[in-house]
Amino acid sequence: MELKPLVTLLAIVNPLAIVPFFIHYTQDFTPEQRRQTIMVSAFSTFVVVAVSALAGLQILEFFGISLASFQVGGGLLLLTSALNMLNAQPAEAKAHSHDLEDGAEKAAQGASIAVVPLTIPLLTGPATMSTVVIYAEKAKTVLQLSTLVGYGVVVSLTTLLCFSLAAPIARVLGKTGISVMTRLMGLILAALAVEVMSDGLVKLFPLLGGH
Repeated sequence: MELKPLVTLLAIVNPLAIVPFFIHYTQDFTPEQRRQTIMVSAFSTFVVVAVSALAGLQILEFFGISLASFQVGGGLLLLTSALNMLNAQPAEAKAHSHDLEDGAEKAAQGASIAVVPLTIPLLTGPATMSTVVIYAEKAKTVLQLSTLVGYGVVVSLTTLLCFSLAAPIARVLGKTGISVMTRLMGLILAALAVEVMSDGLVKLFPLLGGH
């Protein structure tokens, strides 16, 4: 399988852009609590990708949704995420500001915020799940599907690395640097979103493809 799925996933998950939120939510944590939060967030990210890859198509069949329709809808979600990122907002964060406030309250009470809101919806949300399902349908062999799940491991390790180096990253890049990185990933994601939507539209309306 080509590297495009990995690039797309890294662009939309974009753990670097979530570093400021991680720092905010864990500022009162002990080093051990922070390490546990990092591990749970990284593992949860992998679980979301793996489940979407292995069971996403079956879920679509259960609800009677065609892949072409899902591609168009997923592409729109990707494009929305890309637009948020171009405005220097995390891909999944803008529509869930209330969730972030709830997460801050949980952090203040000492509860774990590794799964909500760090993993869902900040790191992985509807756009991420849609992307994985779309690429899972294109996987023609067990090896290709396994590779897609393996990409989940790469994304998880990237999340682990970014969160582990959160303090140095924030100092080196600063708010401006993180903003620039977020916008760059948003631009890449916008182009990929258009490609996903066009592929789905051609399947729904073959005349658009000139056939």
